[in-house]
Amino acid sequence: MSAEPLPGKGPKEGAPAASSEALGHGYDEVKPEVARLLRIATIASVATALCLIAAKSCAWLMTGSVSVLSTLIDSLMDAAASLVNLIAVRNALRPADSEHRFGHGKSEPLAGLGQAAFVAGSSLFLMIEAVDRLITPSALANHGIGIAVMGFSILATLILVAFQTYVVRRTKSLAISADSLHYKGDILIHSSVIISLLISANFGLDILDPLFGMAIAVYILFNAWIIMRRALSELMDRELDVADRDRVIAIATSHPEVRDIHDLRTRAAGPRSFIQFHLELDKNISLLHAHEISDDVEAKVRAAFPGSGVIIHQDPEGIMEHRAVFDEED
Repeated sequence: MSAEPLPGKGPKEGAPAASSEALGHGYDEVKPEVARLLRIATIASVATALCLIAAKSCAWLMTGSVSVLSTLIDSLMDAAASLVNLIAVRNALRPADSEHRFGHGKSEPLAGLGQAAFVAGSSLFLMIEAVDRLITPSALANHGIGIAVMGFSILATLILVAFQTYVVRRTKSLAISADSLHYKGDILIHSSVIISLLISANFGLDILDPLFGMAIAVYILFNAWIIMRRALSELMDRELDVADRDRVIAIATSHPEVRDIHDLRTRAAGPRSFIQFHLELDKNISLLHAHEISDDVEAKVRAAFPGSGVIIHQDPEGIMEHRAVFDEED
């Protein structure tokens, strides 16, 4: 782990000057490209939701369909959740400060919890509306307009989801991933509404409209549960995936002078990961050489996990010491 000089103490005379990169200056800041993608994704999400709200409002007023209303309510919740996302992601991208030395990354899972609440509330409201329409059925009108608007909604949502998928792949953002999850569900919802309107127009089975609405409400509630579970996992400092942990171990032990590592701990907070472990080295090497090995390992871990905060403690090999034991660890 890179060491910084004490206040008022410079490097020893004759020692090579350390670069800002070697000292870790800005190492845990989110890359500008990642920050730009996250900002664009949140703006695109809000803009798409507002556009769909306008189109679906007209379609609902002209058709009276509960299924169309269900998608309108869903888009209203999407807009609210996406707005929360926009604010949360901008906050999560702020660099660490004296009061938040691990950064502001947990704004993202907090936004995820807010999204889950919005989505769950919309599903319950929709269920009430669908049951009411089932008890007091009414004929639908202007089926063609409803179908056209749903077709437009599918196209707009597909474009948004494709972009969000690209952003999540590049940034691993929980907030964008949660946002994308319910937009993916919207594609299924819009398709089911088209089927409902087509059956009503051709066979007069208007009862299917509230039944489809109820099914959509259940699906939306299921999505809320998925979003909430993922957000809580991150807020509770859940470990990174096994594949990522194995990657850290492989990188550290690939150094020819590293004997082993132990006490590996990882967690994520928005776009940043935090990784710490003990590095076991030959007990006969100098402190300076141990520091150089640690720096080398640290640089490789940071390269594999951009924007991550890495803490490495060096241990002499063979020294008996307390080691952390975790439940259910192999």
